[in-house]
Amino acid sequence: MLAFLPGTMIIVKQKPMSIHFTQLALALLEGLGLIASPCILPILPIMLAASLDGGKARPLGIITGFITAFTVFALLSRQILAWLNVDPEIVRNIALGLLVAFGLIMLSKTLSDKLLGVTQGLANFGQNLSSRWDQKNGYFSGVGIGALIGLIWTPCAGPILAAAVVQIIQAKTNIEATLTIGLFALGAGLPMLLIALLGRRIMTRLNFLKTHSYAVRRALGVIIIAAAALIYSGADVQLLAASGDSAPVANSGKLEHALGSPYPAPEFAGIQGWINSPPLKIADLRGKVVLIDFWTYSCINCVRTLPYITKWDAKYRDQGLVIIGVHSPEFEFEKKLDNVKAATEKYGIHYPVALDSDLRTWSAFDNHYWPAHYLIDKDGRVVYTHFGEGDYDVTENNIRALLGLGPETQAATTGSASSSFMQSPETYLGYARAQSFASKEAVSRDAPAFYSYPPVLLLNNWALEGEWLVGPENITATVTLPREKSYPSALRLNFIARKVFLVLGTQDGKPVTVHVRLNGKPADKEAGADVKNGILTIDREALYELIDQGKAKNGVLELQTDAPGLQAYAFTFEG
Repeated sequence: MLAFLPGTMIIVKQKPMSIHFTQLALALLEGLGLIASPCILPILPIMLAASLDGGKARPLGIITGFITAFTVFALLSRQILAWLNVDPEIVRNIALGLLVAFGLIMLSKTLSDKLLGVTQGLANFGQNLSSRWDQKNGYFSGVGIGALIGLIWTPCAGPILAAAVVQIIQAKTNIEATLTIGLFALGAGLPMLLIALLGRRIMTRLNFLKTHSYAVRRALGVIIIAAAALIYSGADVQLLAASGDSAPVANSGKLEHALGSPYPAPEFAGIQGWINSPPLKIADLRGKVVLIDFWTYSCINCVRTLPYITKWDAKYRDQGLVIIGVHSPEFEFEKKLDNVKAATEKYGIHYPVALDSDLRTWSAFDNHYWPAHYLIDKDGRVVYTHFGEGDYDVTENNIRALLGLGPETQAATTGSASSSFMQSPETYLGYARAQSFASKEAVSRDAPAFYSYPPVLLLNNWALEGEWLVGPENITATVTLPREKSYPSALRLNFIARKVFLVLGTQDGKPVTVHVRLNGKPADKEAGADVKNGILTIDREALYELIDQGKAKNGVLELQTDAPGLQAYAFTFEG
């Protein structure tokens, strides 16, 4: 997730969510495959007739309008699902059911003919409307015609669109969803563009499809049903993961994924203190293999890497490995030495930790990520980097290679974190980076104000009730304004995830009791590790686990407190 640290560069808190290029390529191929479907053929005469009536730029305008209208419709459908708080598992299963139904239709000659009759009627309706459209020559009139055709075509392509809908639902970000549906529409539009540009000569080439249409449809029906089964089984997720940027288990004993141009490791700069060690210098570590870990203790992505790093420290310290954790804080409270010391004790960190509170070492390494790993060879050169979670097998293999230990007898696992489609994004609460704030009142910056919940809280939105002070990096429960009756300060979030974490603290260091509710009831069986009997006690500034539902699903979380001083920074999610 993109995060902005006040006064510094743009940074990425966790590993950037990689766009699955295999999935995008599949979306393009699905769109291209529509040329052989019974739904697309009735539209082609409309494209041809509209193109022949206009100037040379009109065909391009028609395709532009077609792709734009179809893409906007699909993305709007995605947003409507979010507004309605529809469980994505239900939508996914409905879409897969439509895929199977459409596949069965394509296997049947009778049902295919009936579907073709319906689509032909829609096509004729579109032809009549387009004939009344502005017949001016040129690109912009073509855009209008193409948009009209796209809207008319979308209903008759509904069953086919189910395949794209599944992929849109699985998209982690709006960018990926836009690319997915855009490529799907582009794939559908390219054959039409060829038709529009080359005219009737191309139409004669479609005789093969018409002659062998039933065989083509049956083959497509089998493919569609098989694809639905693959998606339902979850095997598609494993295939996509295998095609992503994570390497297979590496245990070669040789340096894997090394930098093409190793460079001298920058020296530590601006370190304000050391834990578990006297001050160190890169220059004094020549002859050692050094692993630099940029982390901050309230970052869940960083915390999940620590078991692997502490294991490597115990396993390879005597072999010549030096691990140095460079603690580069995100929030102001993370600059406190006592807080970092408490975190090192909590997570069993015994290797040196440097306090990079002003991010000077972060800048010297030109780092942009939490967590980030820089592996330095015995000559003091950075030879391998990894950003975010995962690829632990590759990193350990490279440690062994630089130490000259050769391959491991039993290879390590990748150990990547779990996630689910449509998982809620990291959510900041301070106004400097806040998004999806949904209280009835506008934010009153840096001043206490009363807030109230909206009638309906949409998915991934959050809202406040009671008195709060909204600052640049956090929100603080306050009791300073006159009120007619006593009621708690409360925070509500509509989310999808297995686990919910929240960075919390107190304004004056005094413990604050918080009531944790899930779906209107005190959190009990689905309470996180830090919640007992629906109660959470905030006695330090840290990352707290509030909810663990066992699996990713929709829920509404609410925190209530009667005491002033509670401070909340950012939600993160898992699974």
